Amino acid sequence: MIELHELTKRYGDTVAVDRLSFQVPQGVVTGFLGPNGAGKSTTMRMILDLDHPTSGRVTIDGKRYGQLSEPLKYIGALLEAKAVHPGRTAYDHLLWLAQSNRIPRGRVDEVLALVGLTGVAKKRSRGFSLGMGQRLGIASALLGDPEIVMFDEPVNGLDPEGILWIRNLMKGLASEGRTVFVSSHLMSEMALTADHLVVIGRGRLLANLSMAEFIKQNSRSAVRVRTPHVEQLLTALHSAGLNAVPGPAASYEIEDGDLAHIGELAASHGVTLHELSPQQASLEEAFMQMTADSVQYQAGGGPSPAGPGPDAAWGTGWKEKS
Repeated sequence: MIELHELTKRYGDTVAVDRLSFQVPQGVVTGFLGPNGAGKSTTMRMILDLDHPTSGRVTIDGKRYGQLSEPLKYIGALLEAKAVHPGRTAYDHLLWLAQSNRIPRGRVDEVLALVGLTGVAKKRSRGFSLGMGQRLGIASALLGDPEIVMFDEPVNGLDPEGILWIRNLMKGLASEGRTVFVSSHLMSEMALTADHLVVIGRGRLLANLSMAEFIKQNSRSAVRVRTPHVEQLLTALHSAGLNAVPGPAASYEIEDGDLAHIGELAASHGVTLHELSPQQASLEEAFMQMTADSVQYQAGGGPSPAGPGPDAAWGTGWKEKS
């Protein structure tokens, strides 16, 4: 289990991570979300002891990463797919990692097959595409068959088949009871993959709850109806104290309405419905609502008064590292 307690990281006067405390649950895919400059990369680096906290602590199964004698057997991570010596082959890269953690040589062939790189195992990584580099990074993370895996932007550079593959892989690992912690900016992909969410903004914890509860708490719900008997429906809704506003495609939406109640109301007034459906905001909409006050960099403007942090990327056209 990954556990953070009052984790704080300062760079001079800039607070990148601010008293962050949470646990990453086992058996589910946990999405790690936050706007540009939120501190996600810094947090993940501190989990792996690549950066040292100013205060607070982070543990893996009760120990700091540096205290793990063979860390790849506890936690596997993909933070930077290009962190491979360009002159090494895929096989040799994995082999030296295996030997450094006393992992059997045969495991190298297993993970190469798992990520679909068997055919290029003897090729040097300098010739790999971005997607192939991602697969090699995922193979490195899985090499020790760890109970905890941590991925930063795992679908970056993958084609549609590869995206489906990594999505199913993460879900499969979680179904085995493993801890899966994944950071991504692709909200549509997180909506299909994650069961639980940890959301941070300006280094502080904003949310730590299930996907369904996150969307429910940070968006409005509505019932959409379409009917050829508009006046009759609006009269029936008004009599019940419900307000309908025009929606798309000649529909009407009743905010916070109850689906069954509206259907029964329409039936009791002899109103034929062509559509009666619940409407819920997407993860992206809920995320934007939650983090509206924590966005550090916005289109058309410069940095916020808080100033740039170590995870920042100037402007929205640049891809950030967190």
